Amino acid sequence: MYKTLSFPILSIEELLEILGLTIKKDETNKLITFLCLLSTYTENAQFNISFNAPSSTGKTYLPLEVSALFPEEDVKAIGYCSPTAFFHDKCEYDQEKDILVADLSRKILIFLDQPHTLLLQHLRPLFSHDKKEIEIKITDKAKGIGHRTKNILIKGYPSAIFCSAGLRLDEQEATRFFLLSPETTQDKIREAIYQRLLKERDSATYMKDLDNNTKRQALKDRIRCIKAEYVYDIKIGDTYKIEQAFFKKDRMLKPRDTRDIGRLISLVKSLTLLNFWHREASMDTYGLTILANDEDIDIALRLWESISQSQEFNLPPYVYNLYNDTILPTFQESQRGLSRRDIIRKHYEIYERSLSDWQLRREILPMLEMAGLIVQEPNPDDKRVTLIYPAEFKNRVDSTVYHPTEISNTPSSLL
Repeated sequence: MYKTLSFPILSIEELLEILGLTIKKDETNKLITFLCLLSTYTENAQFNISFNAPSSTGKTYLPLEVSALFPEEDVKAIGYCSPTAFFHDKCEYDQEKDILVADLSRKILIFLDQPHTLLLQHLRPLFSHDKKEIEIKITDKAKGIGHRTKNILIKGYPSAIFCSAGLRLDEQEATRFFLLSPETTQDKIREAIYQRLLKERDSATYMKDLDNNTKRQALKDRIRCIKAEYVYDIKIGDTYKIEQAFFKKDRMLKPRDTRDIGRLISLVKSLTLLNFWHREASMDTYGLTILANDEDIDIALRLWESISQSQEFNLPPYVYNLYNDTILPTFQESQRGLSRRDIIRKHYEIYERSLSDWQLRREILPMLEMAGLIVQEPNPDDKRVTLIYPAEFKNRVDSTVYHPTEISNTPSSLL
């Protein structure tokens, strides 16, 4: 049925309008999330997202609402899951090869909470696209014989989204994901409240109107058609614009750039797939191949530019924005090392919500220090207190704040 259909060009503005029926604001996040799920129907351009932000910010709501547009049989939302349970649930026994097989190709996995760390370790090669078939070994309890080893063959590349209120990420996981954080602006919260009230006023009518929305239904049909066409390859052709974005004269290249370039290319390919009826195409023995155009590349570059700074530092946008909104301006105002209390006070002033000391101390500050954005040192007047400095200003502080005459005149309440 769907292979006979052809759809008009869908602009990004129109796509955002449809996504905006249920997701208010968060334009960049919802667009990248949609493209992540759409990448499921590519041969090898799937990518993964990690939503990291405090609770009640919408990090699970956003991917679940976007996934509602996709075929139900392709989406698997998972709460907490141990490594053994995950593979038991996904595997089928291949009698000929005498091995358990987990076929994750063209599947969407949404982890509603941070999965077991061992499960993430097992799935690392899969998220890196090291091989399309990976054999792993897990241990399992067997009645009467204790633990035994099971061989698991994982096939295909899924698109995966992880949602976690924990902000600290293992570096090996961080470089394999787009790191995103939902917006927490007053406008977004206000519109989300209105949306919730509208839905609760008459949920049956709300859902009926949503299902009857012609643009939303057309997008669902478009996605099913894209899935049915089974596009084999997506070529980019001219990569000059992408090269210019990555090889800027003033930009120092980092090891993670080799993975970031892959994510940017995946954005281009997903955008191309969205309107593949209107792209150059050819057929060979493997299947349909389409060619990205300049518009696909330009949109992907704009999306990447909007999130690239936090990605380069291996930080969720929430943590990177906290540094720019609280730590940096507070230091610039005071020109002295900051205590955690200073940061918590400024955070409340900016965001009008509290920040727990343990989360700042155990998650946020270590991430910022590892990213090279801050330096932590003992207070020279009270070794029990740790002071925080933006790394870019540390040398200036060493030559001013630590001057003996200045230290003696500094009120103890500021330290």
